[in-house]
Amino acid sequence: MKHASPAAAASDATDATDVLTTIAGIYRSESRRVLATLIRLLGNFDIAEEALHDAFKAAVEQWPRDGVPERPFAWLVSAGRFKAIDSIRRHARFDSWEDVAEIADAIPDQATAWDESDFAEDDRLRLIFTCCHPALAPDAQVALTLREVCGLATEEIAHAFLAPAPTLAQRIVRAKAKIRDARIPYRVPELQELPERLDSVLRVIYLVFNEGYCASSGTSLTRHDLSQEAIRLARLLLQLLPEPEVMGLLALMLLHESRRMARTSRCGELIALDEQDRSRWQPELIAEGSALVTQALSSGRFGRYSLQAAISAVHAQATHADATDWAQIVGLYDALLRLEPSPVVELNRAVAVAMCEGADAGLTLLDTLCAHGALEQYYLAHAARADLCRRLGRTAEARVAYERALALTRQEPERRFLARRLAELPH
Repeated sequence: MKHASPAAAASDATDATDVLTTIAGIYRSESRRVLATLIRLLGNFDIAEEALHDAFKAAVEQWPRDGVPERPFAWLVSAGRFKAIDSIRRHARFDSWEDVAEIADAIPDQATAWDESDFAEDDRLRLIFTCCHPALAPDAQVALTLREVCGLATEEIAHAFLAPAPTLAQRIVRAKAKIRDARIPYRVPELQELPERLDSVLRVIYLVFNEGYCASSGTSLTRHDLSQEAIRLARLLLQLLPEPEVMGLLALMLLHESRRMARTSRCGELIALDEQDRSRWQPELIAEGSALVTQALSSGRFGRYSLQAAISAVHAQATHADATDWAQIVGLYDALLRLEPSPVVELNRAVAVAMCEGADAGLTLLDTLCAHGALEQYYLAHAARADLCRRLGRTAEARVAYERALALTRQEPERRFLARRLAELPH
């Protein structure tokens, strides 16, 4: 019996390690694409996830011996499909053998189902629209998108949204059951359905970004990983569906993200926009975001995300706070209000008017808006009123407004910021 030399054995071990490193890299870059195609082929999220893990397990066992296949994606889909059919037949999870055979036979043949690379891109787009289907509850859309499209673990999602992991797991389970029981189609919407359905997708991506850029509660102002996932999702969506509002949303997030490093001090304290060190803003993100804004607006088919991005671009292009073109920002808020009237947009416009025409003008608009009661529980409305009253020397009113804002704020850095402003008021 021949034995390999020590040198040959060491070489084989090195080769095997290199292959395992390659598999790990393919998992990071391709696993979500493989999963999306397996979900289409198998028609079931849970079976597809099990098939995905079985396919990579088979790769770990076979590729060090046989070599990395020429088309790893196709190999993994084929292996996952085969493992799933085998598992369905072995476990007989259905009422009868006929049921098992029917489910297995309904899985499309591999020769026609995924062989073209275009299928992979279409499948990722199908998966995004399925996870964001309007029949699902909004919180379930966010959780399912982060889990299935982004690949975040349930524990990571729970941590980001300050919810118990079992609660998040149940949301995901219920969402998958809803997709199965309601027979929600795994497809890209028809052209006439696209505006409504795309809006749902964009809303979910923006919710994910906002939770990362300005957490709704907790000890940290931001979650960089969540913001990055949202930007990655928007880039993918733009690649697959180059619509103006997708450009607008990506631009909005990039322009916000460009200011991240300047938003807090080294010890984590919040820094107001007009006090930020603009040399810490990221010019490459500003340039990319501004170009996308221009492209979206020039299409003539823009919406609220593009207009919000245009407002952010005006801020980003000012070399210092005093150089901000507030008149242009007021005009953009006017356009946004015509497109989508809302108390929050009116509040932001009132603040812009205060910067453009004076604190008195802004406060008059703000008080008229607050009289309707829609913003009573919105801490930023009270914080804005406090700031305008402070600037006008109406100290007692500013104090009451700061205290009300503090009572409504759950985000610790923002609470500290408001508390500092309150403490700085003259007695």
